Formats: sequence, structure tokens, C-alpha cells
Amino acid sequence: MTVLTSRFKDLLADRHGNFGAMTAILLPVLLGIAGVAMDYTSISQERNRLQDATDSAALAAASALADKGLSTEQARAMALRFLRGQMSSTSSFAEQSEEESENPNGPFSSAPEVTILQLPGSAGGGKKYSVEIKVSYTAAVSPFTRVLGIQNANIGAYSKTISQTGGMSALSMFLVLDKSGSMKDPSSSVAYTYDCSTKRQKKTCSAYYTKLESLKMAVDTLTTTLNNADTADHRYVRTGAVSYNNQMQTPSELAWGTSAALTYVQALSASGMTDSSAAFKAGYDRLVAPAENAAHYAKTTLVPKKYIVLMTDGENNQENADSKTEASCTAAKAAGVIVYSVAFMAPDRGKELLTKCASSPDHYFAAENTAQLVQAFQTIGEDASSRLTRLTN
Repeated sequence: MTVLTSRFKDLLADRHGNFGAMTAILLPVLLGIAGVAMDYTSISQERNRLQDATDSAALAAASALADKGLSTEQARAMALRFLRGQMSSTSSFAEQSEEESENPNGPFSSAPEVTILQLPGSAGGGKKYSVEIKVSYTAAVSPFTRVLGIQNANIGAYSKTISQTGGMSALSMFLVLDKSGSMKDPSSSVAYTYDCSTKRQKKTCSAYYTKLESLKMAVDTLTTTLNNADTADHRYVRTGAVSYNNQMQTPSELAWGTSAALTYVQALSASGMTDSSAAFKAGYDRLVAPAENAAHYAKTTLVPKKYIVLMTDGENNQENADSKTEASCTAAKAAGVIVYSVAFMAPDRGKELLTKCASSPDHYFAAENTAQLVQAFQTIGEDASSRLTRLTN
């Protein structure tokens, strides 16, 4: 009996194998934590893409209501098509679309809610619309995360947009655009994804729009907005453009319509440093020249509203360039020119200059991705042409 008691005590005191037992207990938890960490990044990307798609769908529907006269049902159908089209490039969404093709809601947790209301109109008989979109879908998680009992993640997005139509006025607009070397850098916005898997690891990589590609898309949106408003054989809109790096490039002179300015921008390539002073002054001088008013008066007997759009992704490298640019901005505003400024992923000093140049805080835009840049230029076009389409939430 004494021997048995002694061995039992030895067994209780024995600590061999504790590490293995603890590992067996903790391993599922550790795997689950690793899975959550991996899934967090992918789910955050999915959520951002869904929000961008929802914003884009709401803006497209609202713009179509204002610019193309669509009915509310046509605009609702357009928003749904746009939403699905925007999300079709998302890998997990596409996989779910194939798996859930029998579900009338597709991969969405429930049917996307698209609410369109016509609001009290603007002055001059214009129309005003509200477009609201709510959407969610369920994304699969990794097997590691499922160890914790989490089977999927619900991703949702919400967007509300206001659009408004109004009468068209004569306008002249000059674009003053940064084409310095940093415009070759990638933006924070994904252009497309592609399979970059290796033999050991399945992986999806992303290709990003450059800042200059983003700018070209933004200007295309601006000119399209102006063209939609100026439907009477280019009777109301004149545009010009000038680019700059460490010096002003040859401008595209003010001309009827938008095609010359757009062609100029689409041909830009990025290089050099940054000095906005001469380019801004060139745009201002052309707008206030007596010949510009005369051109409009000869065609419509109207005095045009005048706009400058100043855009940069950086800060001036040249001595006194900030003070010279600011002086020209002050002169332009004193002459009645409305100055819009757009800082695209710009540093603080660049933002400070553009804030001072803008006609008001509402005329200054700080864009941190391609979608925000496109939205800024669209808002400028809509505001200048007495139309408004904007995200409100």
C-alpha cells in the first residue's frame, strides 16, 4: 500500500507533457486569432469597395435623373445595375454570385434598398432628387476563423445623394493642372486585381491608378458634365487648360466646348518639379481679357461666369512660388473669377496654399483617392453649370 501511495504522489507531481497538453488546448484559439487577423484586412478591403460601389451607384442614378430625365424606376434599375457592375470585379463577390445565382437577391443578404424621392425644386423651375442606397452581403471567412465558431462576416454600406437641375448660364473655365513627376506615383485606388499566386500560396494582387490617370478620369467627368449641360451646339461653355511642373507648359487656349481642353489633358505626361505661379496667372489673364467677354456676347449676348480650377498633388518647390500664386488667386477673386482648388493626396503646405486660393471653403476639395478626385471635378462641373449632384452621407 505504501508503494502504491508513493507512486500516486509521484504521478501527481510529474509535469512532463504539460506543454503538449497546453498546446493542444490553445492551438485552435491561436489558429482562430491568426484567421481573424488575415480576414480583417480582406474584409476591410471588401467593405471599402462596397462603399465606393454604393457611392458610385447613387451618384450615377442621381446624375441620370438630373441630366437625362430618367424616371424614378429607370434610375432605380440603373443604380442596381451599376452596383452589381461595380462589384463584379471583387473576387469574393463574383464567387458568391456564381454560387447563389438561384437566389433572387444574388450574393446580397437582402435585396439592395434604393429609395428615390423628388424634393421641392430649385429656383427657376429646376428639379431636385434624393437617391438613397442601403446594401449588405455576407462574405465567407477563412477556415482558421471558423475554428472560433465564426462562419461568415456581414458587410454593409449606405449612401445618400442629392441631384439638382437648373438653368444654364454662359461660362468660361480654365484648368490649371499639376503634371510634376510625383503624378506618376500610384494613387490609393485599385484599378484592377489579378492572380499573383505562387506554387506555395494562393494570392491576389492589386494594380493601382496613377495620380495622372486619376486626373485624366476626373477631367473627363468634368467635361462630360459640362457637355450634358451645354446641349445647344456649344453656345454657352468655353474651356481652356494649362499644365505646369517647375515651369508653365504651353496652354490650350480658351475655345468653345470642352474637346480641345480634354485632348490637351489626355496627352499630359508627368515629369519635373512644381511651380504653379506662372500657370495660374496665365489662366487668370486669359479669363479676364476683354476678348473673352466679347466672344460670349457675340454668340448669346450673355456675360459669362468665370472659373479657374487649380489642382496639385504636391507643394511648390520654387522660391516665392506660393506667394506669387496666392497673389494671383487674390487678384482673380477680386476680378469676380470663382477659384476652385483641388489637393490630390497633397502634403500640408500644398493644402494650405490651395485653401487660401479657393473662393470659399466650399470651393476647396481635399481628395485622397481616385473616387474623391472624380467626385470633386464632377461637383465643380455641376456647380458651374447650375447643376448639383453630391454625396450627403
